[in-house]
Amino acid sequence: MGLVACAQQGPSYQQPSPYPPARQADAPQLQPAPSLAARPVQSGGPTGTFVGAKVLQLRGDLNTMQRGLSAHGQQLRQGQAATVINAERYHQLVAAINARLQVGTTRGNPILTSQLAEAQGQLARIDADVARLGDLAARVSTDSALAGYLLESVRAAYNLSGAVDEDHRQLAILEDEVNRTVVLIDRLLSEINTDVTRQTAYVGRERQNITTLSLAVKNGESYGGNLGVSALAAPAAAPQRQFSGAAPTRSGRPLVVIRFDRATVEYEQPLYRAISEALSRRPSASFEIEAAAPATAASPISARRQAERVTRTLIEMGVPRNRLALSERIAPDARSDEVRIYVR
Repeated sequence: MGLVACAQQGPSYQQPSPYPPARQADAPQLQPAPSLAARPVQSGGPTGTFVGAKVLQLRGDLNTMQRGLSAHGQQLRQGQAATVINAERYHQLVAAINARLQVGTTRGNPILTSQLAEAQGQLARIDADVARLGDLAARVSTDSALAGYLLESVRAAYNLSGAVDEDHRQLAILEDEVNRTVVLIDRLLSEINTDVTRQTAYVGRERQNITTLSLAVKNGESYGGNLGVSALAAPAAAPQRQFSGAAPTRSGRPLVVIRFDRATVEYEQPLYRAISEALSRRPSASFEIEAAAPATAASPISARRQAERVTRTLIEMGVPRNRLALSERIAPDARSDEVRIYVR
């Protein structure tokens, strides 16, 4: 056997049920949200005063702002609908790939490779949707600043001379309507920002998962989710990368021993399971990858290259780089190049 796992391995990953196929007809009907719909601005008759003319100007500015608010609300709904369609298609593709991997397939299956490329394209579309929402948030922030300026202008108009009672009555109505519009703008901006934060985190996780899925397609076997997704948000202290030729002081058995005693050693699946279980028990764990060369080896370079290869595999599986350390030593008990992985 080329690989020995020295820890009990957990059950293999099971992909959740796929979403139903996404079709254009499945897009939700786009209706302006009642919570974002501004009431029409109440009109008032001209009074013939300077203040009355100012009220008409401010009322026109408010009407323009409310039309922009309605358009921005519609753009938000359109963006959310597009994200739903793209996310459904993405999960459909990922589920199809995982289902094929689960029953077994060839290395680098061209069908799965094509589906993987399409899934990456769908994820890029979701990322573009998020970017458009970010641009929308910037425009709504500008509206928020203008609404604040408009409210100040309405309040300042009370102090203008030459007004009649009707002018002040219309100013009071206009002030109430501007205040309601400010609330609606703040509500819309809050919804957009919440959506951007949620979708940004989602895209980040799925980019990690698609990296691990790409490795699974390349090797033709199912792994599971990206190992970095389940790790703690606060990373472990960064181990020092070292190739000093001497093993650091440690205790305990290695989690995994990979013996490179033949030309091809398929170690990825057992390695994934062992690391996954270690992280499930201790999410903040870091790992030392030791290149163990036999005493008969003329040079430890071969074992070192295998250790670097295993490190790259772990990174593709999602283990954060700062959780990995490299070391090497001559191991009298090794009969071939070995890579030994310890939990730190």
